[in-house]
Amino acid sequence: MTLGIFRRGLLMLLVALGLTRGDLAKPSKLVNCTCENPHCKRPICQGAWCTVVLVREQGRHPQVYRGCGSLNEELCLGRPTEFVNHHCCYKSFCNHNVSLMLEATQTPSKEPEVDLPLILGPVLALLVLVALGALGLWRVRRRQEKQRGLHSDLGESSLILKTSEQGDSMLGDFLDSDCTTGSGSGLPFLVQRTVARQVALVECVGKGRYGEVWRGLWHGESVAVKIFSSRDEQSWFRETEIYNTVLLRHDNILGFIASDMTSRNSSTQLWLITHYHEHGSLYDFLQRQTLEPQLALRLAVSAACGLAHLHVEIFGTQGKPAIAHRDLKSRNVLVKSNLQCCIADLGLAVMHSQSSDYLDIGNNPRVGTKRYMAPEVLDEQIRTDCFESYKWTDIWAFGLVLWEIARRTVINGTVEDYRPPFYDMVPNDPSFEDMKKVVCVDQQTPTIPNRLTADPVLSGLAQMMRECWYPNPSARLTALRIKKSLQKLSHNPEKSKVIH
Repeated sequence: MTLGIFRRGLLMLLVALGLTRGDLAKPSKLVNCTCENPHCKRPICQGAWCTVVLVREQGRHPQVYRGCGSLNEELCLGRPTEFVNHHCCYKSFCNHNVSLMLEATQTPSKEPEVDLPLILGPVLALLVLVALGALGLWRVRRRQEKQRGLHSDLGESSLILKTSEQGDSMLGDFLDSDCTTGSGSGLPFLVQRTVARQVALVECVGKGRYGEVWRGLWHGESVAVKIFSSRDEQSWFRETEIYNTVLLRHDNILGFIASDMTSRNSSTQLWLITHYHEHGSLYDFLQRQTLEPQLALRLAVSAACGLAHLHVEIFGTQGKPAIAHRDLKSRNVLVKSNLQCCIADLGLAVMHSQSSDYLDIGNNPRVGTKRYMAPEVLDEQIRTDCFESYKWTDIWAFGLVLWEIARRTVINGTVEDYRPPFYDMVPNDPSFEDMKKVVCVDQQTPTIPNRLTADPVLSGLAQMMRECWYPNPSARLTALRIKKSLQKLSHNPEKSKVIH
């Protein structure tokens, strides 16, 4: 009897904490759900259904937990008990705005029997969470004290945002590696929700097919808020998933702060909050700015460093899988205040781990930007089961970004206006068939200006572009080779060549 009571209490606790998710079973059809409980690793989860659980203990306020379920569907039909009421639904995010009322059952004729295992399970779990919270707060304060003496020594390579006029950066304190999630990529989940709900939107700084980008303020600091449209939910989900599960913190990858689903103007908005860079995208920067050869090289080297970090797999408990971007272009590369680049927009990214040989493609139907598609993508010959194939398409696109940079570089007093790749071969908004004819049938690549040969830096960039555009994908340079060659070019431009 006691064993049966304990099993029932344990199962109820699992439901309350949202642990009966897809990792316990493999449901045939998954839905996305709001995840709000102490065990959530991100603001959304996937399961066979969505759950809302209301738990009340004597002398405490009721607690509402939201999550996903994949096992024991009969619990969805169970009646309320003295400690818990629960609700299940079967559409994406159907548990986001559900409220539950607890109807406590009473036993009027005798003293209620105390099911100790049923009570002690949730109580012990809450005590552990309180202890962990206190430990986390102590570590945050300890790191804040250390950071006051370190800010003057930390440059662009640190994880800390610029110090605000009012004092030390609050986001910097939160983003220190000791108090981030296990991924080291963003804020702890509960802090993410706090930050997201305290951000004030100031101005819209960009629009695209995904939605809008706003400059926001959080305690006096500028942050970027990417607001996804409802039709691009999969991109928001994918970026949130990648940022929350892998170690992406790097100078040349856009810094992630938080992800949240919030209600504004009677509608649900999907937010991704990142560092803010006032120069905007490389595409915008090149429209306004001509470049000296050394600045062109600085932009190219930093972008290559970001791509190489994405592509490499880091092994170990604090490692990361290899990642291919799949939508690399000048609009998805941002220019920082120190005139280095960082790579953004991971909504189409693909992940791969050698140890498990697992290729995670996601389920976003978008396939990238047609103007930047490699020939094997346009003629639909890409091996979708091979991770290297996706890295090779990134290299093709990186060569096009180098071409955009090179055109805007001043050599002997001459420079060209900004133009997108293939501007003289396809319409402004080319179709898939337009690009396929030019790239696959005619085997065209952008024209490299002859004037680039007059400068050793630009001559090296021109050679690199050609080796990014080989029709045979496996013959193209790797991101690591591009990075090393560009770094060598910056140290000794007269003698440097692209090394195989």
